[in-house]
Amino acid sequence: MSTEPIRLDSMLCFAIYATGHAFTRFYKPRLDALSLTYPQYLVLIVLWEGDDITVNTLGSRLFLDSGTITPLLKRLEARGLVKRRRDEDDERQVRILLTPEGRALREKAMSIPLSVATGTGLTRETADRLRAELLNLRDRLDASAGDA
Repeated sequence: MSTEPIRLDSMLCFAIYATGHAFTRFYKPRLDALSLTYPQYLVLIVLWEGDDITVNTLGSRLFLDSGTITPLLKRLEARGLVKRRRDEDDERQVRILLTPEGRALREKAMSIPLSVATGTGLTRETADRLRAELLNLRDRLDASAGDA
């Protein structure tokens, strides 16, 4: 066992944490222009890929529980961007649909991914490799979470 002290700058988890905050600061003015928070933006991205999905499906895609998703959806619904309705086949399920306003917001948000690509300074290939490594890391950590 190493007797060296733990150093913050040497911790991978802190580098990822700090990078997450840098991304949040980068996104903030772009999303403020759309009156969206980052979590709301992520919800809309999933719905722009295909709406009329259940709250559970949305939560699974975003790695969030329904207690976190529901307030996000309520705020988006209050803005007229989404609507919620009970599933006709299973009334225990709530389905999420984009409104015309929610669909139209996609056009205004189209410039954000390009500005992120420019802001990172990474090539497409490097960004794709980094994303793949991070997803693999997430999966390995999830798989070993119960080993503690």
